[in-house]
Amino acid sequence: MNEKDFAELAAGAALHTLSADDERRFRAALIEHPEWQAIVDADAASAGLLAETAATVDPPTSIRSALLAQIAVTPQNEDAGSDDAGRSAAATPARTSPDAPSAEDVPSAGPAEVAHDPTPAKPRRWVRAVFALAACLAVLVGVGVGAVALNDQLNRPASVVALQEIEAAGDAEQATVALDDGGTATAHWSASVGKAVLVADGIPTPAEGETYELWFVRGDAPVSAGVFDVDGGDATALLAGDMQAGDAIAVTVEQAGGSPTGQPTTDPVIVIPTA
Repeated sequence: MNEKDFAELAAGAALHTLSADDERRFRAALIEHPEWQAIVDADAASAGLLAETAATVDPPTSIRSALLAQIAVTPQNEDAGSDDAGRSAAATPARTSPDAPSAEDVPSAGPAEVAHDPTPAKPRRWVRAVFALAACLAVLVGVGVGAVALNDQLNRPASVVALQEIEAAGDAEQATVALDDGGTATAHWSASVGKAVLVADGIPTPAEGETYELWFVRGDAPVSAGVFDVDGGDATALLAGDMQAGDAIAVTVEQAGGSPTGQPTTDPVIVIPTA
């Protein structure tokens, strides 16, 4: 048995589709060629990946039709042509010359003389082709799922990343106030991280053409810390700039884009002391 034939059997073994005879051939070949164990291990890993993705991912309906279409054009036995030719030759009497002895003149072979080909039939090549296609599909699905998770991780909002950094810091602090509409607003900050984040729950969405603007209030001097949006009454906003000890955090309602003067134009709707 050559390595290519063994690879066909290894694919079938990984999918648990070998007949009893092929299973014996597979085991015997592996004992004779222990260096082929790498093929077995790779196929087992691919089969495991197929099982994992099948349990957690719903593949698109197009995969089945694409796979069947590929099977339809994949030769199911690369030696089929030669086998068919051999059968045709055996079924068709050979042309003989006039001097050739007739069939009656040729002694018939006894049972012990019947020709027998001890070479077992080669495994069908389509088994490994289908296995490879399925494994590739599983890898693509797995990579797609992994890419989505990685994309979500890498594209987290800066406010969420900053909030996690603050919460993980040893000097993390927070202060909460109640909103007039029944919601809450919590300021999170850390001197070691150097960032502050406002988390609001139940805050009204500003009117069209308006936005919320953040402020550090140092004594009587407000310092703009950026604007933020509200999503369904919730907001997580990273304050721009450096927070200093004793700063209060305030929020005002300004025109879209923020205060044109750099100073608050309305009374604050949120004020959170941090000292």
